[in-house]
Amino acid sequence: MRDTRESRLLLVLLIAIAFALITVDIRGGEDSPVDGARSAAATVFGPIENGVSSAVDPVGNAIAAVRDSGDRHDRIAQLERDNAALKAELGSDDRNRSRLKQLDKILKTAGAGQYGIKGAEVIAIGAAQGFSWTVTIDVGANDGIQRDMTVLNGDGLVGRVTTVGPNTATVLLASDPDFTVGARMESTDELGFASGQGDRPLRVEMLNGKAKIKKGDRLVTFGSQADKPFVPGVPVGVVSRVDPSGGDLTRTIYVEPYVGFSKLDVVGVVTQAPPRDPRDQVLPPKPKPTPRPTVTVTVTPSAVASTDGLSQEQQEQ
Repeated sequence: MRDTRESRLLLVLLIAIAFALITVDIRGGEDSPVDGARSAAATVFGPIENGVSSAVDPVGNAIAAVRDSGDRHDRIAQLERDNAALKAELGSDDRNRSRLKQLDKILKTAGAGQYGIKGAEVIAIGAAQGFSWTVTIDVGANDGIQRDMTVLNGDGLVGRVTTVGPNTATVLLASDPDFTVGARMESTDELGFASGQGDRPLRVEMLNGKAKIKKGDRLVTFGSQADKPFVPGVPVGVVSRVDPSGGDLTRTIYVEPYVGFSKLDVVGVVTQAPPRDPRDQVLPPKPKPTPRPTVTVTVTPSAVASTDGLSQEQQEQ
């Protein structure tokens, strides 16, 4: 259509008519005189609009999905972080419960032996200190720790303090080949010297070559002069093997230590010796022997008669 004066007047007229119809429709409300025309238009153009909407909606949904995907990703990531934090918290609770249990055992051991102790956590192992059987604990001189103090846990003898820093200390474990402690047999009071053998049982040289020792007997520390480096009565281990005496002045036995040196976590440093030797009071209760099942055979008279009859028939044959 050419841009002429007549076409411009026609466009202005159509616009004026459109505004007039809109005004009438708005003022008329539900009784609008153009309601019939609008319904007719909806009937004609409705299917076309639905078709266009159906064609366009997937695109709109895709755009919305892309727009919201970042939010969903953030929510998933947050949930994953929350889940990981919860697992870590639960794991931490489990570890804390384990440490509380260990500390409770240490306190019971200290109570039984009347030891004054300082609790500590193992923070390093011997590889950082020359490949010896040692551990580093998180207490030192500032906590009252001194060289040659006894170290124990809820199971028994762990070792002795060898080096002390301001806030840490090194403990030589009882399993170290350079470790030696005086030991006493439970009840019999037979004495010997226990030495570490790494991950093997402790080797104990008993002073009495004729001492009566059997597998399952238990040992505790004999104690040192002035209670350093060892206080008396700390459980050492259980006899696992006894070598024949062979007429020697001494006798060698092997002792399975109570302490698991490869899984140390919480320990106690004895900062105050007991007022008197606790003897065997710190040893754990002896395990009760497992009862052996017995089988009782009851012979009934009928069974005896049947057997006798069979014997007679065999004799007759």
